[in-house]
Amino acid sequence: MSRPTISLCMIVKDEEELIAACLNSVKDWIDEMIIVDTGSTDRTVEICQSFGAKVLAYEWNNHFADARNHGLAHATGDWILYLDADEELAPLGDYDLHAQLRQEHASILSLHLINYIGEVPNEDEAFHIAHPRFFRNYRGLKFKYPIHETLNVDEIYENQDLSAIMGHVPLKLWHRGYMDSITQQKNKYERNMTLLLQEANEQSSNPWTQYHMASEYYRVHRYDKAFEYVNLSIVRFIQSGRMPPSLLYKLKYAILFNTGSIDGAWPGIDKAIALYPDYVDLHFYKGVIFYLKTWYAGALDVFQHCLVLGETMGQHLTLRGTGSFHAWYYIGLCSENLGNSQQAAQAYEAALRLSPTYTLASDALLKLRIGRANKEGTESRG
Repeated sequence: MSRPTISLCMIVKDEEELIAACLNSVKDWIDEMIIVDTGSTDRTVEICQSFGAKVLAYEWNNHFADARNHGLAHATGDWILYLDADEELAPLGDYDLHAQLRQEHASILSLHLINYIGEVPNEDEAFHIAHPRFFRNYRGLKFKYPIHETLNVDEIYENQDLSAIMGHVPLKLWHRGYMDSITQQKNKYERNMTLLLQEANEQSSNPWTQYHMASEYYRVHRYDKAFEYVNLSIVRFIQSGRMPPSLLYKLKYAILFNTGSIDGAWPGIDKAIALYPDYVDLHFYKGVIFYLKTWYAGALDVFQHCLVLGETMGQHLTLRGTGSFHAWYYIGLCSENLGNSQQAAQAYEAALRLSPTYTLASDALLKLRIGRANKEGTESRG
């Protein structure tokens, strides 16, 4: 059987600071690079061409799916890999990607997407999810929606078991697009909200539009609007006869936490957990609610359950640590408040073994040890 070919498809504009790292991460095993440029005025086109990419000039029409589909029309590979300029694939190492593609029965393959946030890349402070990025060419798959474009899987594979056509490639994809420096530099909020508001005014808009609006408001700390739109998205999913996706509930309870609305989060979060009992982040939020309400024994049980669930990367958007070191840290806090300092110390140590730079756990452990030493010193003098 011949070696399957791979076409990298991207859309870019003024990405001279990021594009080289992206292309360099895949250049050794990609068969062709199809780059749609929507009007760069910097060295982006020149850099892409230096990697041997076929660069297609495209007049921007405020529609990301149209631009991506323009690139797909020129791709000749057996498989399509689509990336953004602010992403990099981890090295393949000994992994034989082409061997998997040669034997693969699935039509769409996900990668382990790591969304960095904040000021510096840190996997312990990132969000993790399986995200579809490889798909077979010439199967009718294309992108839809003006912004936050997605594949038309529901149209092509209507009434089919999607688990049969979905697979996974065990590679990490690092995404830096929502780190502080990049979002400020690119004015992403203004660009995204302009397109989302346009889409929301169209009769054909779908519940995802309201979710993405809520996410944009959340990023700029407009929590009142974020809460309004995430709830609207949930309602619209239900009205359309579909179960709201899990990340809507994650966003809803993240908003409530950031506004200190603990009473507003309880007991409603149990309803979300009933829908997604394997979603560790929702259980983690429940544990924090119990802890803040000083229900320490109940919180301890919840955080121990988080450890059982773990952080199996899959369909849920998961914050690193909710099923590991963050849970251990809160087990330590609960144990301290329940008077078990030895168990608390062991929990903090467990958190630090999993995340050695986790300052909350190291500070708590240091404070606990100082307290113990002071107590022992007082008792010895007595």
